[in-house]
Amino acid sequence: MLKSLKLICLLLSIIALLSSFKPARDEFTAAEQQQISIATPQLFARSKMFSVDFALLKSSEYSFPLPVGKARVVDNRELNISTTEGDAVKAMFDGVVRLSRHVSGYGNVVVIRHNNGFETVYALNAQNLVNVGQRVKAGQTVAIVGGQNGSIYLRFFIMVNGAPVNPETLIDVASHRLRRQTVVCRKSGNHVIVSVGSDDKNDSERASAHDVQAKKGGTTLNPDVEDDPFLQSSTFKLDLSAIDNQHWAYPLPGSHVISPYGGRRNHAGVDIKTKPNDPILAAFDGVVTRSGPYFGYGNVIIIKHAYGFETLYSHQSKNLVSVGDKVKAGQVIGLTGRTGRATTEHLHFEVHFKGHRFDPAIMFDHANKKLRATTLQLNKNGRLSKSASPKM
Repeated sequence: MLKSLKLICLLLSIIALLSSFKPARDEFTAAEQQQISIATPQLFARSKMFSVDFALLKSSEYSFPLPVGKARVVDNRELNISTTEGDAVKAMFDGVVRLSRHVSGYGNVVVIRHNNGFETVYALNAQNLVNVGQRVKAGQTVAIVGGQNGSIYLRFFIMVNGAPVNPETLIDVASHRLRRQTVVCRKSGNHVIVSVGSDDKNDSERASAHDVQAKKGGTTLNPDVEDDPFLQSSTFKLDLSAIDNQHWAYPLPGSHVISPYGGRRNHAGVDIKTKPNDPILAAFDGVVTRSGPYFGYGNVIIIKHAYGFETLYSHQSKNLVSVGDKVKAGQVIGLTGRTGRATTEHLHFEVHFKGHRFDPAIMFDHANKKLRATTLQLNKNGRLSKSASPKM
C-alpha cells in the first residue's frame, strides 16, 4: 500500500512538472507572432527550474535543420548552415509554429515553440512553408533555404524564454547529432542559466565545458540583446571580466595616451594617438546614434550600448558608419584625423553612463590595451563606482 501511494505521488509530481511548462499551444498573441525574442508565458510559472533529458528522445524526434549542410558557430549564439539553393529546412523537434513572417534583418523567418521549453529560429529563408499555429513534426520541411549577399545558407539559433543558447550546448555541430544529455534551465532574475548535468543542487559544480549563461547573447553591452536591469532594481553590478573577448575591443590598438581624462582643463575623455588614418574600432557591440561633424569634435561617432552606456569617438578624418548602423565590438568605424579643434591626428575617446561622462581608464587599461577586471556598481540615477573582481 505504501509503495503504491509513493508511486501515485511520483506520477502526480511528473504530471505537475510536465504541465508546468507546455508552451507549444496553437494560439499566440500579436506580440508573439511578430517578435522573435520574447519570453515564453508560464514557462517558469510553477518552478524556477526545469530539465530536459535529450537522451530519451527517439531518432524520429530530432532533425538537424539542414542535414547535408555545413555548419559554423557564430558568436556562440547561432549557426550559419551553408547548403545548395532549393534545399529544404527541417524542424528540429516537434512543436507549434509561433511566428512565420518577414522580419527586418532576418528576412523570412520561422520560429517554432517546442513542448520541451525551447524554441528554434530559422531565418533568411527564400520561402516559408508553414503558418502560425501549425503543428509540425521533427524533420518536417518548414521553409526553403535562402541566404544573403549571394551565399545560400540558413541562419539558425535556439532560444529559451526569448534568449539565445549556445547551439553547441545541444548539438555536436561537426556531426549534426543531438547531444544525449540532460540540460537544466534555471531562472535567475531576468536571465536563464542553462547548464548540462543533473537537476539537483550540485549540477552547476558538475556542468560540462558546454555550459552557457543564456543572457540574450551572453555577457555583452549589446542593447539589442540585454534587458534593462533598472526595471527591477535601482542598482546593478556589471562584471567587466565576464565580457567575452569578442564583445569588447580597445578602440585604437597600438596607441599611446597623449592627454588623459580630467586634469586642469577638465578633459572630457582621453586622447590616444597612433598615425593618421589609422582604423578606429568600436569598443563594444551597439547602435550608432550620431555620425557626422559636431562643433569642436569634428567628425564624431556616438554608439549606444546596453545599461545606459555610450562611447564617443571624435576628430576622425572619415566616419565609416551611419546613424542606425548596428556595429560589433572590434568593427572598424572610422579613421583617425584632426577634424574639429585638434592640433594633431588622434582619437578623442569618451565613455558615458546615463549621460554622465567618466574616466575611460575605469574600464580600459590604456597601457596594456585591455578591459579591466573590474566590477562596476551602476545606479539608475547615473552614479558609477568600481571594485576589483574577485580572483578565481
